[in-house]
Amino acid sequence: MRGRRTLAWLLALTVAAGCGGGQERGASTGGAGVTAGGTAARAGRDAGGAGVPAQQRFRGESLTAWTNEYQPDRMRKTRAILDDFTRRTGATVRLVAVPEDGLATMMARAAAARTLPDVVFATPLAASQAYARQHLFDPGAAQAVVDRLGRATFSGKALGLVSMDGKATGVPSDGWGQLLIYRRDLFARARLAAPKTLEDVRAAAARLDRPGRAGIALGTAPRDGFTEESFEHVALAMGCQLVDRSGRVTFDSPACIDALRYYADLARHFAPKGTQDVDSTRDAYFAGRAAMILWSPFLLDAMAGLRDDVRPTCPQCRQDPAFLAKNSGLVGPLSEAGGEPSQFGSISTFNIGVGADEPLARALVEFMMSDGYVRWLDLSPPGKFPVRFGDRADPQRFVLSWLSLRSGVERKARLSDFYSRASIESLGEGVVDFKRWGFAEGQGALIGAMSAAEPVSRAVAAVVAGQDPARVAGLTQRRLRRLQAQIE
Repeated sequence: MRGRRTLAWLLALTVAAGCGGGQERGASTGGAGVTAGGTAARAGRDAGGAGVPAQQRFRGESLTAWTNEYQPDRMRKTRAILDDFTRRTGATVRLVAVPEDGLATMMARAAAARTLPDVVFATPLAASQAYARQHLFDPGAAQAVVDRLGRATFSGKALGLVSMDGKATGVPSDGWGQLLIYRRDLFARARLAAPKTLEDVRAAAARLDRPGRAGIALGTAPRDGFTEESFEHVALAMGCQLVDRSGRVTFDSPACIDALRYYADLARHFAPKGTQDVDSTRDAYFAGRAAMILWSPFLLDAMAGLRDDVRPTCPQCRQDPAFLAKNSGLVGPLSEAGGEPSQFGSISTFNIGVGADEPLARALVEFMMSDGYVRWLDLSPPGKFPVRFGDRADPQRFVLSWLSLRSGVERKARLSDFYSRASIESLGEGVVDFKRWGFAEGQGALIGAMSAAEPVSRAVAAVVAGQDPARVAGLTQRRLRRLQAQIE
């Protein structure tokens, strides 16, 4: 809780100062870089002497970097960062885009051909642990980067999640926390307070649900990672854990059965009809046909009318494209009444491949986490909150710089131009203190295997369709145990 309060204070202070003068998951966003005078100067400094190798130290050398930030505009921006690295070090970097959901196939082929990449950018948390366990990623090299940059400069939560057997499987680069996004104007009209608990969410969904407008939009599609993420967010708040401290699967616990029942009740009675996925839920909220939505922060720049490929279509949005952003609140951690608030979140990592030219690969990752770091976060500020808060010289450097970044594609603006101080704070809280199933218990491999089998999203869909929650939880428990046995 101390970390959450400290970050909230920092964000509140900085947002207030910034205002004084005046996930889209998988979609392209960007920004114009650091614009505030003081933070611009900080962004150009070396990271306490830790990140940038000597000028032209690696002249004539080269390495290959894969990136999961495969969208064309993000590739262009990443190449610009790498061009700077080349100017400073003399080393060239071949950048390879990894298509969505293509990392597993590419890694398998590269491992078979003994052509592993030197560095992988934006690796999902489960993949970082899985490939380290398979001896494709080098935890020793990643830990050396963390130690050189300074462990204290990183989020302790992020380091804990990416670590295995005492070493970081990758260098944590950025993260986001799941959000409940709600219509503040509708809540005010109905005299409802901002939702803080799951009881608040259900009561608001029931109160605001009416013909032509659902109380809430949330994922229900089977075999869909979006559904699993949304459910895990709710389940964590209800005390449902996938495994216990010893690693034993516990999906048939009363808490998980209750979470299935609660989620299905929302979906059946207060959500849009039919199977809902990442696109249909977003479209319902953007059209004004839902009073709340469970989504990632990648939604925020589009909701502010800063992009042309995905735009709000609500009646009020015709006159003011930013209407939804101005009238929406963001809630990160949720709880049951009297319980500890919890939030689902995701961490990305920079990884160094086994067999890479380690000094050069480490130099690249150190550069990406120091002089290149703010530009990396600028690829998509809403979904890339820094998990390295600063450096030894300035412990707040990167958080302050992130707050000044401008989001959007065709149009640019700071998130604080549209969203309240409390909403901006919620983005940071998720990265500082979010929770995930399985990783703390050493079950990262199980979580990775679940990404392909999707047993939890199938369970959610089955209960939404009317099956008994206890029976579905029992079947899913057996599926998870079989999956766990296969990878042990």
